[in-house]
Amino acid sequence: MPPSLHAVLGASSAHRWLACTPSARLSEKLTERFGSESSPYAAEGTKAHALAELKVRKAFYDADGMSAAKHSRMSPAQQESYPGINQFRFQSLRDELGDIPKDMEQATDSYCDIVMEKYLSAKETDPSTQLYLEQRLDYSKWVPSGFGTGDCLIVSDSMLEVCDYKHGKGIPVHAVDNPQLRLYGLGAMDRFGKLYDFPAVRMTIIQPRLESVSEETLSREALTQWAEKDVVEKAKMAWAGTGDYVPGEHCQFCAAKAVCAARVSQALQIFQYGLETPGLIPDEQIPGILGMLDDAESWIHDIRTYAENQALRGQVWPGYKLVRGKKPNRRWSDPDEVKAQLLRAGYPSDQFEETKLKPVGEIEKALGKTAFRALVGGLVSQGEGKLILVPADDKRVEFASADVDFQDLLS
Repeated sequence: MPPSLHAVLGASSAHRWLACTPSARLSEKLTERFGSESSPYAAEGTKAHALAELKVRKAFYDADGMSAAKHSRMSPAQQESYPGINQFRFQSLRDELGDIPKDMEQATDSYCDIVMEKYLSAKETDPSTQLYLEQRLDYSKWVPSGFGTGDCLIVSDSMLEVCDYKHGKGIPVHAVDNPQLRLYGLGAMDRFGKLYDFPAVRMTIIQPRLESVSEETLSREALTQWAEKDVVEKAKMAWAGTGDYVPGEHCQFCAAKAVCAARVSQALQIFQYGLETPGLIPDEQIPGILGMLDDAESWIHDIRTYAENQALRGQVWPGYKLVRGKKPNRRWSDPDEVKAQLLRAGYPSDQFEETKLKPVGEIEKALGKTAFRALVGGLVSQGEGKLILVPADDKRVEFASADVDFQDLLS
């Protein structure tokens, strides 16, 4: 597993710097000044990626029929480039990762199965097929100093496939029109294009916790045309730190999101309503306000978090101070010892313990979908989602109020 490196114009942030070209350099300056914000989700994702890689390496070793004797007969260069690892190496590296949550175990198993199925199927069709893991992909031909790391590459004369593992389960990530995957595809094509005759590049996102596999396939020519048309000029501007600041959904992971003037201006537009004339806000203005709420709420949260983090670093904000908030609820430091003490004191367990079924999702994961449906699938009920207002172009089906208002007349 290579060390973690990040390019200024990294593939993972391409959706941001392609939309807002000066954000790359601004984000870089703030990160250099204050450091990057780590999160439990990022740490979990890093561990999941490492585990997924180990599982694929072990599965490749087994599928390849490798043995210690055969491996020892390889040249040093062949041993260095060989993607597989044996059981002992696998277990040693896995132990270094520490405890593995059950859902991470299941997700990485699924990823490994999908990758190996793709590789073995390609290998059966085309014996020239090779598997590469955690490869540095350089796309600097189109983006200044641009590079990233490809989780898995399956390469042959028939096809080049770039597979990317996504551990998150909050938001589905799709491969179609995904600039991160396309930049990876460019880097892989540039690296292997002279060695193999593949006519096209397939870019695949595997998101096991959402049971999602998304793909996009582009010819070499189409991928190159996209880079020359939609990337090259914007990448030059992003590298130079020029262009217009353009706030949007891509601001989410920008280091400057709390203090970017363009985003502040966008968020504060909501306060234009009601300033010209006193009295009630007219109904016709409400849709305009609704359209701004998400941006305003997001920025308010970001600026508050930024101010608090800076105060923890020693920044003094005139008129404000750091204090301790409300104490969290009390909790047992050693629940097992508490139970033992109370039992020894003669208290029956029903006075301090309660039992209840685990949530539906947890039991489904424990049993597996097939057993779950067979045993208790018919005992599951689920209510309707809460009604919320969303923009008219939202893909969800519109709620028809008549379904409720007159349903008693139809029964």
